Amino acid sequence: MMGRYSLLQAALVLFGVIFCLIYPLALVWPSGWMWHEGAPVASQYYMMIVGVYAVLGLFLIRASANPSEHRSLIWFTVWSSVVHAGIMAVQSLQNPEHMGHMMGDVPALLLVAIVLGVLMPRGDRRVDPVILPDG
Repeated sequence: MMGRYSLLQAALVLFGVIFCLIYPLALVWPSGWMWHEGAPVASQYYMMIVGVYAVLGLFLIRASANPSEHRSLIWFTVWSSVVHAGIMAVQSLQNPEHMGHMMGDVPALLLVAIVLGVLMPRGDRRVDPVILPDG
């Protein structure tokens, strides 16, 4: 059986790969992964999101080698996923044509946040020393 740390490493790789695959997900299930009509490349905004998530995905994969050294990146992923899902949920409720997101990326982002948040080690709460300038 995998330990919690190994599960965290596996989750980081899995979610990293999925974040790198946002574009193909939009091709397969547009109503759950895009906010516009037409091809994914039809929206400059969407392509910016694809780029940001691809970079985050690559860094999550890299963080899987040693999650304890990448705590801030992992917590950023947790909390930015919660915020992103919350905003998208409200926008979906305000615009019925986007309700597919309530079955697609909203629960996916919440799943990322919950899994990573639960698997993150709690015992190492060291605070890095702050070096203040002389004076």
